[in-house]
Amino acid sequence: MVFLIKISEASWTRLFTALDAAVLGFWAVTGVNKTLAVGLGWLPAILLGTVTAVGGGALRDVVLGRVPAVFGGNGLYATVAVAVAGVTVICVYLGVPAIGAGLGITLALAFRLTAVRLGWNLPNSLDWQPRSRMAATRRHGTGTAARNGKEEQSHPRKETS
Repeated sequence: MVFLIKISEASWTRLFTALDAAVLGFWAVTGVNKTLAVGLGWLPAILLGTVTAVGGGALRDVVLGRVPAVFGGNGLYATVAVAVAGVTVICVYLGVPAIGAGLGITLALAFRLTAVRLGWNLPNSLDWQPRSRMAATRRHGTGTAARNGKEEQSHPRKETS
């Protein structure tokens, strides 16, 4: 089959992203259902569903020799897992676990593919900028030089001859 069907790199990337989104939903739904089946509450179910989904994707990426998607800062990976786990828990508590599984996987596909297509990402620590003078002072130090707008080096460089 591989020799008969030509798949471009762009097509493979789109297919992999869609399959990854569906599998993320499957893992989250499975983690939630297993957690609730052993009698734990809704919060452990959401946490374990999220960890199961993110852990499964991270394990796959490590085996493939790639940086795990959850660390790559792309497409709200863990956020999608939390949303799917939450929807699944709600559906299980409403007495419709099968609808919860289908809805969770559909939500994972829609939410993850939209996030990847539109470039939605959560801000990381390097993107955050203090919005107040107090926050800037706390972030850059509390010394008088920091308050005067000058940065002090914590370890001055040694000059070489």
